[in-house]
Amino acid sequence: MPVAAQKLRLAERMSRLGTEGAFEVLARARQLEAEGRDIIHLEIGEPDFPTADHIIDAAARALRNGWTHYGPPAGLPELREAVAEDAGRRRGISIHPSEVVITPGAKPIMFFVILALVEEGEEVLYPNPGFPIYESMVQFVGARPVPYALGEERDFDVDAEAVLGKITDRTKLLILNSPHNPTGGVMRAGTLAALAEGLEAPGRREVFILSDEIYNRLIFEGEHASLAQLPALKERTIILDGFSKAYAMTGWRLGYGVMRPDLAEQVALLVTNSNSCTSSFSQMAAVDALRGDQDCVERMREEFRRRRGVIVEGLNAIPGFRCRQPHGAFYAFPNISGAGRDSRSLANALLADAGVACLSGTAFGAWGEGYLRFSFANSVDNIRKALERIDRWVRKNP
Repeated sequence: MPVAAQKLRLAERMSRLGTEGAFEVLARARQLEAEGRDIIHLEIGEPDFPTADHIIDAAARALRNGWTHYGPPAGLPELREAVAEDAGRRRGISIHPSEVVITPGAKPIMFFVILALVEEGEEVLYPNPGFPIYESMVQFVGARPVPYALGEERDFDVDAEAVLGKITDRTKLLILNSPHNPTGGVMRAGTLAALAEGLEAPGRREVFILSDEIYNRLIFEGEHASLAQLPALKERTIILDGFSKAYAMTGWRLGYGVMRPDLAEQVALLVTNSNSCTSSFSQMAAVDALRGDQDCVERMREEFRRRRGVIVEGLNAIPGFRCRQPHGAFYAFPNISGAGRDSRSLANALLADAGVACLSGTAFGAWGEGYLRFSFANSVDNIRKALERIDRWVRKNP
């Protein structure tokens, strides 16, 4: 690799960007595999199912029919209409296509909403442990990230009173994530009601809500609920969703946001200035994903439910581990404080010595210490094999 003659001088803001640990661990695991090691992948948050045939057929048809050119920055009208129809029906609310912006993956909604709404020095509340890009993007724009805890003692539900107590006259945005990555926690209806009551209280600063609902089709008990379903808060709530998790379309890079139309116009302007638009043929395939047979989603969810039982039972049998049952997504988040090691060193050892790739809880924030995240987006056979390896390593290394 060539060596640069001079040190690269970056803009200061680049020092404030974080990263996503799952991709770093995946790269290390792939390197070990290249060296001949057998690695079981429980680190990456990606369904191991193929995209359904009818969606692939729709993409091929769109390519043949000429959907190979630029589209509108906010997304093709056909997909914006399909998203408005589907997202509104599943949440029991009315959504107009003008409230929908299509993006290449769901992360841009996170980034663009923060860019559009949050000034330097303002505060953003976010979950810790939580998806690391929340904090990264807040820091990048020069705002102050303010964490709120998701505790095991509450089954990883939000403590509404604690969150409301963190709102100040500088709070601009509250980030929620349900079902939650990395814990698999799901917000209860009572929690949402308490948050709504507090956010609507007279005299409280008006706060926008970024509701990350990317796992909303993967709930194992009960129904999904969103603050956007409450009339008083719909205008202040931005729904983040997409196709990666529910339809096993991670590589297609298709996400969307639902928000008030005037904000949607500004987010579309950011799309114009960054990536111009989202790929047209993939958007046409996404229309078929939403309006076609949904059995692919249901089958995947039921298989994840089966795997959940296997991994939770197995983790609870390992000395020093205890694991609550996740209610959504496809992650188990066991407490490993009884294993005698910190999260990062244990995760590193399991990869290097046991051949099991997982993530340290601290990959999701400092308050993730004492936990590991295992993705059960792998076969039952591989999950059982991984559990045997972990159990064997822990018992040999007390």
